[in-house]
Amino acid sequence: MVITGVIGSVLVAVGSFGVGDIPRNNAWLQNVGLSWVYYGHGKSLLNVVFWAGVVLLVLAWIRLGRLFFGDRGAGDRPAVPTRVLQWSALSWAAPLMVAVPVYSRDVYAYLAQGALLHHGFDPYADGPVHRPGPLLDSMAQVWATTTAPYGPLFMTLTRAVTALTGDHAIAGVLAMRIVMLPGLLLTLWAIPHLARHFGSSVPASLWLVAFNPMLLIHLVGGPHVELLMMGVLAAGLVLVLRGSHVSGVVVLALATAIKITAGVALPFVLWIWLAHLRERRAVRPVDVARVFAAIVGCSVVVFGVFTLMVGHGLGWLTGLGWADRIINWLTIPTLVAHVITVAAAPFTALHLLPVLSVTRTVGSVVLAVVLLVCWWRFRASERSAMLGMTLALLAVLLLEPSTLPWYYTWALVPASAFVLSRRVAAVIAGCCVLQLIVFQPDDSILLYEPVPVVICLAVAAVAGWSLIGRPRRPTTRLHTAGDVR
Repeated sequence: MVITGVIGSVLVAVGSFGVGDIPRNNAWLQNVGLSWVYYGHGKSLLNVVFWAGVVLLVLAWIRLGRLFFGDRGAGDRPAVPTRVLQWSALSWAAPLMVAVPVYSRDVYAYLAQGALLHHGFDPYADGPVHRPGPLLDSMAQVWATTTAPYGPLFMTLTRAVTALTGDHAIAGVLAMRIVMLPGLLLTLWAIPHLARHFGSSVPASLWLVAFNPMLLIHLVGGPHVELLMMGVLAAGLVLVLRGSHVSGVVVLALATAIKITAGVALPFVLWIWLAHLRERRAVRPVDVARVFAAIVGCSVVVFGVFTLMVGHGLGWLTGLGWADRIINWLTIPTLVAHVITVAAAPFTALHLLPVLSVTRTVGSVVLAVVLLVCWWRFRASERSAMLGMTLALLAVLLLEPSTLPWYYTWALVPASAFVLSRRVAAVIAGCCVLQLIVFQPDDSILLYEPVPVVICLAVAAVAGWSLIGRPRRPTTRLHTAGDVR
């Protein structure tokens, strides 16, 4: 199964040269005699190669899931060393490190914004359009005039990358993947610790995140900032749960300084820290005040340091609103807006954008309430706080103005700490497969094409059902290149 996944990953990487987001105005494929791969029959051939790789990755993932979610008790589940699983997951990710960016041109936007900062512009006030060149040409032009929504730590990293690679888009993409690779390594280290801490299955937890084809292809093949953020977030949670509260808060603040969404986890640290104090003695009001002050103080210091390094204050907050430009019905506010306009069509013509403005505003208010309720409701113990954190991040995914497949790392990382039933795992598998195929590697989207959407839903349903289907007696070993004892 592992070998099947590796072959699938290699095919995805090879196929990406025909269907991925090759840098614009770059003649490197012509220079090496491979221009035929991105047009005509060559492009069609590599399109088949890419999707064959996706199929193999999904099949290998589902087969692993059938082993790790045995329905007759833990005795049926194969005892696979954690180190074997970690190296196996890395073997699936490795070929994607050299793939052409797929599903999104965001990595070119990272580089363009980092180049702005490196050359003295303010990426929180100036869009990449202020500095024409290969990086601007290669990014999605819808973001050319927008400002950066990323935290000061990530902007510091992108500035360092562009200082090294300049305007060379290919070198910049490879360097960005290397910079974000520690996120994958931290994830592989942290998830087993989270699983053991809460008594869940390490193989099942790694299956959920580290072997997940949707996450691997989007995060590594993309690549996306969530690859780095999820690892730092997971590492911070491990430290907090181990009792290294200050260190954990610092690491979680670093994750927030990469992308603000990680900040949803910080308020829940209060309950985990207090739960640990409660195990030793009664908690007094002064203890609550001290813990709260420590969390806020550490976070402010971390943010302050990187904000000073960037030198442009909190301007990145203004960039968060640009996500409104993304419209798909994967979030509740956008779905409701679509339903309203369609339902009203026989009676009156309602334009989507005004309706969307109202539903998104309502969604933001509801999200604020849900976050507050989750924070207060799930305060009894560290397990309860982790569950509340997971639900809060899921609420952000469902109620924010827009969402994209790689955003699901936000909720899947803390969810990996819990014991999941096979039915829940099957629903997650179906959703992940759906988002892997309803979005296309050339940035197109099938969400508004009825027939393709029905086909994608059917394929996703089959994938989920295959995980629920009664597995064979697990006499099969996990096939790897070699056994690790």
